[in-house]
Amino acid sequence: MSHHESLRVEFTEPKDRLDSFLRKNFPDASRGTFQRLIASGDIRVNGQLVKASHHPHAGEEITIHWPKPEPMAAEPEAIALDVLMEDDRLLVLNKPPGIVVHPAAGHARGTLVNALLHHCDGELSGIGGVARPGIVHRLDKDTSGCLVVAKNDATHQALSAQFAGRKTKKIYHAIVCGRPPKAQGTIKEPIARHPVHRKKMAIVKGGRDAETRYRALEELNEATHIEAELHTGRTHQIRVHFQHLGCPLAGDPVYGGRTARKLTDSTGHTVPRQMLHAQSLTFIHPQSGKILTAEAPLPADFLDALSFLRLR
Repeated sequence: MSHHESLRVEFTEPKDRLDSFLRKNFPDASRGTFQRLIASGDIRVNGQLVKASHHPHAGEEITIHWPKPEPMAAEPEAIALDVLMEDDRLLVLNKPPGIVVHPAAGHARGTLVNALLHHCDGELSGIGGVARPGIVHRLDKDTSGCLVVAKNDATHQALSAQFAGRKTKKIYHAIVCGRPPKAQGTIKEPIARHPVHRKKMAIVKGGRDAETRYRALEELNEATHIEAELHTGRTHQIRVHFQHLGCPLAGDPVYGGRTARKLTDSTGHTVPRQMLHAQSLTFIHPQSGKILTAEAPLPADFLDALSFLRLR
């Protein structure tokens, strides 16, 4: 169903256009999507129609009418995949950063699903519908790493039950701004939709329980390389939990705020995305019953950030 959302501009960025500003705050939608919504009058500033070239100013209120999404059938595309393991029932991919998992408004082509349909010759589970064949779980567009895909419905159901029953083990690596209050610890804070910004998540009393265990791997210049294990799988869980600690992910355009921008200003290094990588995924193979662990090496942009931010 369609819905409305409001966003208040916190500070003025003189060079930011409205479409670019919205793209930073809602990275799952494309700049072209925002340009179309602005042109159709579905996005307004202080209740007024504006152009995509409008420069948002502090205190302005932007309202967005999100139209009802139309499901779209994905088409096969010959896009290279980094396959970590594969058999006749499933495969585990090393998802690169910057690629959307499944087609949606503004991302009809070039998604992981398009690539999977070509790689598997259409042999994917149908439980997710025509737009999400084979997709058991998802990673954000700018998150990299391990993603398991089901080739048939029985495998999909079995894997989904493991995720729901917390029988999988998910290890992430991240670069966070500053220092966590402890070198290792557990974050137990409930997560739900942000009460105002419905595309965001937040710590909300009465929200769904969420647990993240973490340990610091290396202290960096104005940042920390951490390992985090998810004991629940809430949307944006790691990003929201570390924002709550006052240590948002480096490069996070949605939850990083001024803290992430301060890291760039103080170090001179601009990370290209949120520094979050699904390093390993452990699960039980639905047919053999064997415990399998897939591991995805840190991508080049993550390694570059570590190298630049290391204390010298």
